[in-house]
Amino acid sequence: MTSMTRDAAVGVEGRVLEIQRMSTEDGPGLRTTLFLKGCSLRCRWCHNPESIDPRPQPRWTAVRCLGCGACVAACPRGALSLGPDGVAIDRSRCDGCGACAAECPATAIELWGVSRDSASLARELLKDEAYFGDDGGVTVSGGEACLQPRFVADLLSRLKASGVGTALDTCGACSAEQFDEAAEYADLILYDLKDSDPERHRRNVGGELDRVRANFRRALGMVRDRGKRLWVRTPIIPGLTDSEDNVRGVSAFLAREAAGLVERWELCAFNNLCSGKYRSLGRAWELEGAPLKRAEEMGALVGSAVAEGWPADRVRWTGMTRRES
Repeated sequence: MTSMTRDAAVGVEGRVLEIQRMSTEDGPGLRTTLFLKGCSLRCRWCHNPESIDPRPQPRWTAVRCLGCGACVAACPRGALSLGPDGVAIDRSRCDGCGACAAECPATAIELWGVSRDSASLARELLKDEAYFGDDGGVTVSGGEACLQPRFVADLLSRLKASGVGTALDTCGACSAEQFDEAAEYADLILYDLKDSDPERHRRNVGGELDRVRANFRRALGMVRDRGKRLWVRTPIIPGLTDSEDNVRGVSAFLAREAAGLVERWELCAFNNLCSGKYRSLGRAWELEGAPLKRAEEMGALVGSAVAEGWPADRVRWTGMTRRES
């Protein structure tokens, strides 16, 4: 999606997925994370599948539903039906108009993805300022936030002007121009390096590793020249990215390219909490039954990163792990 009109009063229009408050996983301190709609990758393990498509998408929540059929009657494209198992959405017919959500008396139908202007959104986010403390702030994430660069830049500039810490969470799968604009007003860049092998990267996430690395080098330049902070995150996914070979490959790249410039590298343990989102979208998820990693396994991968030359005080694992009975 391309950001639209810029105006002093309303800023830039963008497509927003949701606001998550009191986050401790999207940068330092206590943060409010803004998730945007639309992604350039198709990661097989994606934990936010509702963020991939830039268009609005309705979701139905069974426990709220009254079974009244108001949403079915409101749909102009006949995409909804009501049966014994509740409301079914034919996504091949749905155009995301939101008529169903507007008519639902119990908020059982909601839209994933709404248009917001950066000025009013900045005012809303600034209401959380009292909770941020010295190192917290606002993180803009995705999908891929860099696909809406003008919106992100305008929003972060407003927050930064008010003294709020700003962070951009990105996978770097965008053009150099998009990356530069989106990162302009970010104090901290959270950068995903998902894989170290180009073919495996292409197969598992649907994007080119060369582009991701090229924009990572742009982020390194921003650290050197402008004093930005940089964190790296690598998802540890069973059977896909959790090999010693992969972690060693990422470590070797970082040791070669980013020594002294990356403040923190996180190995992010897989979780399976998003299965319900896939079901809401009428999709199967190949990793639904995959087990969590064990703490010992995550510790061993940290050891692999250190063995390849990355400083031990700048790498750690994060996330949930499974307990052995």
